[in-house]
Amino acid sequence: MYNNEAAKYGTTMATGFVLLNIDKEEGTPSTKLGPKMGMEARSLTRILKSMEDKGLIYRRADEMDKRKVRICLTDEGERQRIAARDTVLKFNHWVYENFPKEKLDTFFEVMERLNMVLETEDIYNNVKV
Repeated sequence: MYNNEAAKYGTTMATGFVLLNIDKEEGTPSTKLGPKMGMEARSLTRILKSMEDKGLIYRRADEMDKRKVRICLTDEGERQRIAARDTVLKFNHWVYENFPKEKLDTFFEVMERLNMVLETEDIYNNVKV
């Protein structure tokens, strides 16, 4: 659903996710984006290059440490960031309107537990089939 909506703006869900994770005031250090989003550096590099080519972001040296690079939004990047944010909010509103709170609470509880287990346990070596 996110990809279908993003396609209307000539972009992808992954691009929208990156746009939403860039600090619109200060920019975000490129080294912080991958871990913040749970994305491999190689994948993020490819997305950032594409976003730069499309004029959504630009890179600038950090004012305090010139060795660091900050990823910043262009005006078009800010416009697409707003569209991405609105899409997420609209979808969330739809979900909350169409599912009872109790069921959503259970769903989020299960997802939180699942994420915790996946992050802390080696399930593939601990499960016998």
